[in-house]
Amino acid sequence: MRRLAELQEVVTLWRKLEDDANSLDELYQLSAMEGDQSLQTELADHAAALTDQLDKLEFQLAFQGEHDSRNAILAIHSGTGGTDSQDWAEMLLRMYLRWAERRGFEALLLDTSSGEEAGIKSAQLEIRGRFAYGYLKSEKGVHRLVRLSPFDADHARHTSFALVEVLPEAEKDIDIELSPDDLRFDYFKASGAGGQHVQKNSTAVRVVHEPSGITVAVQNERSQRQNREAALKILTTRLMQVEMAKRAEEKEKLKGEYVAAQWGNRIRSYVLHPYKVVKDHRTGFEVSDPDSVLDGNLDDLMAAYISYSVGQPT
Repeated sequence: MRRLAELQEVVTLWRKLEDDANSLDELYQLSAMEGDQSLQTELADHAAALTDQLDKLEFQLAFQGEHDSRNAILAIHSGTGGTDSQDWAEMLLRMYLRWAERRGFEALLLDTSSGEEAGIKSAQLEIRGRFAYGYLKSEKGVHRLVRLSPFDADHARHTSFALVEVLPEAEKDIDIELSPDDLRFDYFKASGAGGQHVQKNSTAVRVVHEPSGITVAVQNERSQRQNREAALKILTTRLMQVEMAKRAEEKEKLKGEYVAAQWGNRIRSYVLHPYKVVKDHRTGFEVSDPDSVLDGNLDDLMAAYISYSVGQPT
């Protein structure tokens, strides 16, 4: 029923676009016969808006993946580079939160692990919106930052790395079964910035899937029940990723090499010194305004990757 509702929405959008185009054509023919220049100018504006809508709908046709229409679970992990990399991980977290805000998506911070001096060691987000995973799958891999370090007394240039993982949210109809006998739950107090932000009750939850060894912790300062539900959702998603990886290995001979989000896969560089550029190493696409990108303006980079990946082995 969910899939049917999605398809009906798509059909309705395309049919409305067709009706609007036909109406514009009829009005234009009428205005041409009557020589009404003012109406033709107005119709040209409507046609431009219609063309823009058509471009957006055509772009969404690229989302043909099985999970593209789902919500996404996004995880960020700081890499080599100490405090600089932890600060870089926090910059990426802000970038994705701003991107979600720009698109009108809902972003829920599930868990964060703070760095010793600054930044974060890791963070997990749930981003909810139509095609959230379709867009964000372009972000899987290692992100590299080159800048003058604010944490270096000599203000020297440093290179920092952070790993971004993106998973489609597991849905209830996915064939992933969690046996209570396979799960171990730990409850603890959520860490915070201090003072009123520190939990007095043990609301944070850690769940361990004994057969696989996968561990998930959630401490987003809500109730223990909500943290438990979120942890189980992420665990199910990670188990689904394991299953997807197994299937990808089986298809490798037919569809090409499977590329996982591992440290060797640098996908994008953000250079702030000695020049300014953001370059995607998969597509060669560049943006000369990294400040805008770090403020969440990722659409051009995502679009370039999605267009590039159409027809590529997955």
